[in-house]
Amino acid sequence: MDQGYSISFTVDQSPEQVYTAINHVRGWWSEEIEGRTDELGEFKYRHQDIHRCTLHITELVPGHKVVWHIADNYFNFVQDKSEWTGTDIVFEIAEKDGQTEVRFTHVGLVPAYECYDVCTDSWGIYIRGSLRDLIVQGKGQPNQGEQIASKHGIQNA
Repeated sequence: MDQGYSISFTVDQSPEQVYTAINHVRGWWSEEIEGRTDELGEFKYRHQDIHRCTLHITELVPGHKVVWHIADNYFNFVQDKSEWTGTDIVFEIAEKDGQTEVRFTHVGLVPAYECYDVCTDSWGIYIRGSLRDLIVQGKGQPNQGEQIASKHGIQNA
């Protein structure tokens, strides 16, 4: 797999429960999602004028894998507004010692990117925090963009 940012965690829930939670994007990332997130096709994410992107769901393997391709991206806080464009987000689900491991990789999100610190911090909050809580407790904390932006000194345009 290409270079990128990767994190993982394990839970007691089944691979099927994890797969369902990942595809319930409004439940852990943002309620400002436009389009279906549980079938092949396109959906859009937007947080104010700070960040917006168009994602194509390119692979759905129930209980095993979800892949999103970022077709278009815009950040208002970096020089290269399209830093994520052409990158992929991969969720891999595997049984491991009686538990389910979730491995999140943003392929192409590399330290050379200006957004790397903000983006990796954000993914950590959303994946290890909100998504994990959605899987384990049935409720995530979507829409944390405001807190993340202010933590990093990012202003809405």
